[in-house]
Amino acid sequence: MTQGIFITLEGPDGAGKTTVLQELVPRLEALGKQVTMTREPGGVAIAEDIRSVILNPQNTAMDDKTELLLYIAARRQHLKERILPALESGQLLLVDRFIDSSVAYQGFGRGLDIAAIDWLNHYATDGLKPDLTLYFDIDVEEGLARIARNADRDVDRLDMEALDMHERVRTGYLAILDKEAERVVKIDASKSVEEVVEAAFTAIYDRFFK
Repeated sequence: MTQGIFITLEGPDGAGKTTVLQELVPRLEALGKQVTMTREPGGVAIAEDIRSVILNPQNTAMDDKTELLLYIAARRQHLKERILPALESGQLLLVDRFIDSSVAYQGFGRGLDIAAIDWLNHYATDGLKPDLTLYFDIDVEEGLARIARNADRDVDRLDMEALDMHERVRTGYLAILDKEAERVVKIDASKSVEEVVEAAFTAIYDRFFK
């Protein structure tokens, strides 16, 4: 039985969620909460090794189903080593991407069977879902333009995908938002960093601490 608070951050590439995540941590800690921040794929050594394979720009021969299964394997290891221990110790856990990314990217983006992805997600997580998901929404072209302007960001294999792939991913996220409106809160990521951070913090505060 989990005792902590499980929050995920999702969004298309370039939405800025990782930057927002880093800004959220000290604000939440100021409320007296023990906060853990982690990411997918990654967060623990085995999952980070899998991440390097998935995102390596040289791995252009990777099959779509192989990609999905690698994400699922990384998710399982991350769950066992990082997510569950944090929740069981009562922490506020912030995770950069989780199950929704597989539905959006491999389901809508790659065209793989969404029912199969849902089953794999359930299998890997034992049915665990976030208490709250913040979805950072932005126009796809603007998101990719942000990536291009960020000289410090490494361009990975998914960044290199065609525009229509990223459009399908955004469509997938919007479908998840429509289906699970109680869990998923939409954040307008086109605004300034300060405004986006404030909106994200307010969504968390209103849900759990108000």
